[in-house]
Amino acid sequence: MRFILGFLSALLGMLAGWSALAALVVMLAGPDRDGGIAMGAFFNIGPVGGVVGLVAGIWLFMRFGLIRNAAPPAAEAPDAAPHPKTRPSIPFAVTVLLIAASLAWWGWYEFIRSPDLTHGFMTLELQFRLPAGMTLPDNREDVQIEVEEARGYATAMLPANWRAHDGDRAAIIATVSLMYKTRHRVVSLTLPGTPTQTWPIDLPSDPDPTPGFSPWRIASEPSPAKIEMHFRLTADR
Repeated sequence: MRFILGFLSALLGMLAGWSALAALVVMLAGPDRDGGIAMGAFFNIGPVGGVVGLVAGIWLFMRFGLIRNAAPPAAEAPDAAPHPKTRPSIPFAVTVLLIAASLAWWGWYEFIRSPDLTHGFMTLELQFRLPAGMTLPDNREDVQIEVEEARGYATAMLPANWRAHDGDRAAIIATVSLMYKTRHRVVSLTLPGTPTQTWPIDLPSDPDPTPGFSPWRIASEPSPAKIEMHFRLTADR
């Protein structure tokens, strides 16, 4: 147990010193457009902080991580098993283990589980079919389409041929890129004179790629304004 705590304390100290020195250099250097300063700070200067942090972690473990046992009673039998001179400090051990577990979870989430889609950006094509008799705006800037994902909103792009027709029904065509693994995706459409309409997108949290666009699918929930939302997905960018 003492070896594990000492190793974790040294490792955490090294990581803290490495990242802190690299972050300090980047902060003092100012804006860096091409990322060269950040790379140099992390790989060239950061190891110096790592060595300092390693020594500091070992010192903290020796200073606060070990508690000396009280001397055994004098009347204790001489052939009794010797007591260890030190034992781990429970508060120190709990603190180190919590920090290590938190960092391990963060590393798993960011680098193994990764919140980004496994297959990269996915293109979502949207088609909004308006009720018969409802006209389209003349200006594309009057059409606002957003997709809410786990970490924010993505604005849909309207192509040059964004105005379309399905028989006597006008339609709007748009595309948007999906980025994150999430079960919560909601499309919203705002048109002049019409309240914002929203539809949930029934897709897996991490969709599989397709060689082209998947078949059109209609949103499971109807719109109060009788606007139909259809969507299809592809991994092609």
